[in-house]
Amino acid sequence: MTGITSHGEKRLVLVSGRAHPELAQAVADELGIEVVPTTLYDFANGEIYVRFAESVRGADAFVLQSHTAPINEWIMEQLLMTDALKRASVKQVTAVMPFYGYARQDKKHRGREPISARLMADMFATAGADRLMSVDLHAAQTQGFFNGPVDHLWAMPILTDYVRTRVDLANAAVVSPDAGRIRVAEQWAAKLGGVPLAFVHKTRDITRPNQAVANRVVGDVEGRDCVLVDDLIDTGGTIAEAAKVLMAAGAKSVIVAATHGVLSDPAVRRLTESGAREVVITDTLPISADKHFEQLTVLSIAPLLARAIREVFDDGSVTSLFDGNV
Repeated sequence: MTGITSHGEKRLVLVSGRAHPELAQAVADELGIEVVPTTLYDFANGEIYVRFAESVRGADAFVLQSHTAPINEWIMEQLLMTDALKRASVKQVTAVMPFYGYARQDKKHRGREPISARLMADMFATAGADRLMSVDLHAAQTQGFFNGPVDHLWAMPILTDYVRTRVDLANAAVVSPDAGRIRVAEQWAAKLGGVPLAFVHKTRDITRPNQAVANRVVGDVEGRDCVLVDDLIDTGGTIAEAAKVLMAAGAKSVIVAATHGVLSDPAVRRLTESGAREVVITDTLPISADKHFEQLTVLSIAPLLARAIREVFDDGSVTSLFDGNV
């Protein structure tokens, strides 16, 4: 017989940056492990120092970082952690980014623009990531930017399970805030038992970011409990205007449901004044105290991330988490 057979067991380690330590701890609790102790600090000029306090040699490492503000700092920190893991002789590195930074720039709208989502994938590949894991990418095509496995997780089961307890499904409608998200709204409608579908027609000036004008509702929403769905809420302009248009069209109530709560200023004010009865998001991004408001409900994404991490580690099926098939 040639070669040597190892009798060692596989080892899973979870590493976290400083962007959202509460989420990392919640994922670790779900997995029944501890987050790897890590030294992380900034030099006087802003450069980041990284060192793991224990050996990770031969492990399957999952490095979790939420790309929240200041987003460029946290992306750089995750890249450095990935590089450090690779140089520490881990067997495999999975970069877990619940919110994929720069995902909105997935194509060129006009000449001389970058495709930043592709650059992100290239940077993580260069740093040494073997695999990426993210939740509700802004565009599914982003999976193709990384030359390796990409686990695209859906928060929809978590959100729909909650929303179905908050509306009368016999008198509900799912609404897309624009024509571009209709496919997602169709999936929502199916999950809620085939409720009617509508969308808000809007116009957007691509030269002016974070600004859109909601015009009118296409579909029947009068007297219905409307579930307004999107992947993320940044400044809240699109969602807030859509909620107002729905109420003006005779909707009985509006519940907003989105995966990522970026909630850049003035999102809190806009959502509070939008007329929405409730705004439901997950904690893929940290929600600071100043971003909480009366109508806000935050659901935990940790169980989903932990199950996906476990499936990857066990060479199982991530897809089975969503379609029930192994």
